[in-house]
Amino acid sequence: MFDGLKDKLSSFRDDAAEEVEEQAEAAETEAAAEAQEAAAETEAAAAEAGTGQTADTEPPATAEADEPGDAGEVDAGGADEAADDEDGGPGRLKRAAAFATGRVIIEEGDLEDQLWDLEMALLDSDVEMSVAEEMLESIRESLIGEMRAQVDTTEELVTEALRDALLDVIAVGQFDFERRVREADKPVTIVFTGINGVGKTTTIAKLSQYFEERGLSTVMANGDTYRAGANEQISQHAEALDTEIITHEQGGDPAAVVYDAVEYAEANGIDVVLGDTAGRLHTSEDLMEQLSKIDRVVEPDMTLFVDEAVAGQDAVERAREFDDAAAIDGAVLTKADADSSGGAAISVAYVTGKPVLFLGVGQGYDDIERFEPAALVDSLLGEE
Repeated sequence: MFDGLKDKLSSFRDDAAEEVEEQAEAAETEAAAEAQEAAAETEAAAAEAGTGQTADTEPPATAEADEPGDAGEVDAGGADEAADDEDGGPGRLKRAAAFATGRVIIEEGDLEDQLWDLEMALLDSDVEMSVAEEMLESIRESLIGEMRAQVDTTEELVTEALRDALLDVIAVGQFDFERRVREADKPVTIVFTGINGVGKTTTIAKLSQYFEERGLSTVMANGDTYRAGANEQISQHAEALDTEIITHEQGGDPAAVVYDAVEYAEANGIDVVLGDTAGRLHTSEDLMEQLSKIDRVVEPDMTLFVDEAVAGQDAVERAREFDDAAAIDGAVLTKADADSSGGAAISVAYVTGKPVLFLGVGQGYDDIERFEPAALVDSLLGEE
């Protein structure tokens, strides 16, 4: 899952760490050469002046002489000021001194090419542009201009920066879904929205089993009264799962179907109502009005947007527009097991401010997983 994105993140981490190390080594080498040159000049000047100074005379400045006492702390004025570049960045002597003691100072120029490559890689993986920009800014803030100590490798610095950047965009809006359902007044009504063919009905069936396995009874409601065969499809799932279902004739009022399911749940002590809706395009005003009517009549406890992870930026844009039309509480991404890009999984929460709650990872009723941001980041960084 998301293997293509994993490879791109791994390439950035390796390339960035290698470049920073090379720049630090170059700074140390250049500083050492400058120190030797200065020592030779001092010795020659002393000999010419007849001062009696010998080759053993200690040079006035070396890379070690500029070593700061602690990471990120330098003395104001004097040699430290002279060691700074004209643009205010750390000079070669400071970078060399840091490198000699196992520390690394990272400048923006060190990572310019790698950050550009990462941005292109994220966009190529269908990560929404504003999300990619947020990640890059987070990485810059974490790495550039900092002197870090007490770490084993530069790769760890880059990995931690990537981890923070990913979590910042993936974990937006996360809440304890199961706890919210358990603690809410019963029945809890959850309505599912999205376009045709993305797996809403199958997701409802999967979540019916998910709740039943956790001791919460369910009833399905077929609010998709427009599509021929919709009743038959959801009824087959209900029969396979031995779950109750409420349906009306084709062409009936979707809001009335879900409302009847709520009434049934109240009368029979059912915990959760799972309401299907017609697959609708976000540009269809009539169908969007039907969704708004369900909101007014039923007042669902949650509205979940369903789309395919493989839809990438299309899924992200649809999530944004569905949320604008009838506020969603979270998203379910189907076919995540077939998605190598990962753009939708990374982008939906940041764009809508609402979390991804579940991933569909196959066709079986058990093939649904809670979306765990930290676990996903570990997987993307190869640390699962």
